Amino acid sequence: MPKGLQAELKQTKPFPTRGAEALVSILRTSAILEHQLGEALRPFGITPTQHNVLRILRGAGAAGLCGREVAERMVARVPDVPRLLERMEAVRLVSRERDAADRRHVAARITRKGLDLLERVDPVIAAVERARLGRLSERTLAGLIDGLAAVRDGA
Repeated sequence: MPKGLQAELKQTKPFPTRGAEALVSILRTSAILEHQLGEALRPFGITPTQHNVLRILRGAGAAGLCGREVAERMVARVPDVPRLLERMEAVRLVSRERDAADRRHVAARITRKGLDLLERVDPVIAAVERARLGRLSERTLAGLIDGLAAVRDGA
């Protein structure tokens, strides 16, 4: 049985409300998962944010996406997607090409090097997923997904 959040945080006073406990629990869980993903990706020389960009561009296919479209699809908002894409282009994980008809539009695409990297990273990410979520039943996972969606939709 997992220990409670209050014990995990060595908090001596109870949370003022169940909502406050749920909020801190979501934040704590997110921080733990982000750290574990970061550690899993470190040997590959990329961050969770860069991994997210590569997954997005892999899903976009040959057409690619402009920076704004990449930003809209990111799991976590980042302040400067063009600079992020520029850094990823410098290490040849993505390519960027200006549209001849509209010079303001720059399409980003994943490169062969980026695809090869994702091929090596995918099993590592799957292992993190299994380690953290593999013990949960399908019913519990469905409830978790639905509950988190309700939290996100509340704003």
